Amino acid sequence: MKDPEIIDVPGQVRGLAAAGPDGPIYLTSYAGRSPSTRNLYTTVLTAVDLAGGRLWQRTFPGHPFPPRADADGTVWVAHHDGHSTPVFTITGVGADGSVTDAMALQQEQGEYLGAVVRMPDGFCALWLPTAPRQRLPHGSTGRLARHSDTGNTVWSTPLPLDTLSFSGVIEAGVATGWHAQPKKAWRPSTLQADHWQPLLVAGDRILAGISDGASGIGICTILDAATGDIVSTTEPGPYHHKAIAGPDRFLIGAQGYGAFSSTLHGRNGQATQTWPSHGQMLIDQSGTFRGPESENVLPSQSRFRVLDPDGSMRDGPPLSGYYTSYPSLDAHGTAVFWRNGKLLTVDADLDQHELFHRADDDRTVLSRTLLLKDATVAFALDNELLIFRDTGLAPLAPGPWPCAGGSLLGNPVIPPR
Repeated sequence: MKDPEIIDVPGQVRGLAAAGPDGPIYLTSYAGRSPSTRNLYTTVLTAVDLAGGRLWQRTFPGHPFPPRADADGTVWVAHHDGHSTPVFTITGVGADGSVTDAMALQQEQGEYLGAVVRMPDGFCALWLPTAPRQRLPHGSTGRLARHSDTGNTVWSTPLPLDTLSFSGVIEAGVATGWHAQPKKAWRPSTLQADHWQPLLVAGDRILAGISDGASGIGICTILDAATGDIVSTTEPGPYHHKAIAGPDRFLIGAQGYGAFSSTLHGRNGQATQTWPSHGQMLIDQSGTFRGPESENVLPSQSRFRVLDPDGSMRDGPPLSGYYTSYPSLDAHGTAVFWRNGKLLTVDADLDQHELFHRADDDRTVLSRTLLLKDATVAFALDNELLIFRDTGLAPLAPGPWPCAGGSLLGNPVIPPR
């Protein structure tokens, strides 16, 4: 297989999406620190065609968020004004690079945007009481809000995270000579949106994940999309990869501190099945769960797994390394992803094939994988976009995850039925 086309972008890629199978590909990345304000970074939005040509670039103040694309080619970027008490704005940019719309989201004093997704009639936003890694004011908590196309608040719901406990978390005890011992319930000192999939919308249910900034222990809250009413809240845990499993259903993964599981939650928010595996799962049109496991153990003990409805699992090939681009699935049931310096596929019979290998490439920041027209595969490694052509894959499969309906749009939303 030929070497990929490689396109450099300014700074580390934060997310990517595509307007459709024909592109263009949109990337948001960090451009470095701004010397003129207290803002840490500048967001760069880059559009690239499938031939690897850079179409245009736009910059915005503030920490970059993943791009959210509409089917008409508009891409939405969240950013702020760079002030010490930032005002957050959502800007729409057309496929030609021109700004089509912009609105300030209605926020409370001192709040920081943790995550945002594009809704059919506006936006859904996860708000934090302070910027990440800043100490929480006493009694403060996160909130989830639904905003209209003008940025006004339709509803707002507090997301309490008063105290946490998890059996695998330990601390040093002075009274016992600094021997590690289980940590009792504690109050978070900082608050963050979950690193992986903090905000998902499946029909008329929304999943929001917030966690303690120090330990990573947090909760997932499932809410009614129309009213903002809380449907259910998980027990505290080290939640990592999550997925939309279909209308009103979510797959929630936990990994770390002794946890290693994936749990399916139904419309009422309650758990319906749990598997002893955690990973970057793909969910096809028939509801099959499959994907590469993700476990913080080296040498790797992970495999490609299929999670069956009765709670059993089928073993695919073992996987070396750890850092993985979130896979994509073709219409024949073949998954494609980058892991440990290799572009790999695992087909419906769980046979693994190596399409490309680049020795000594162990970079740790990877995007999700896009499967585009003519068997083109694209993903980002740190500050590079890699485009592989003629991979032999079938077109992108429909299904609820990744994103929704096999979507390229980078927007984890399934509209209500």
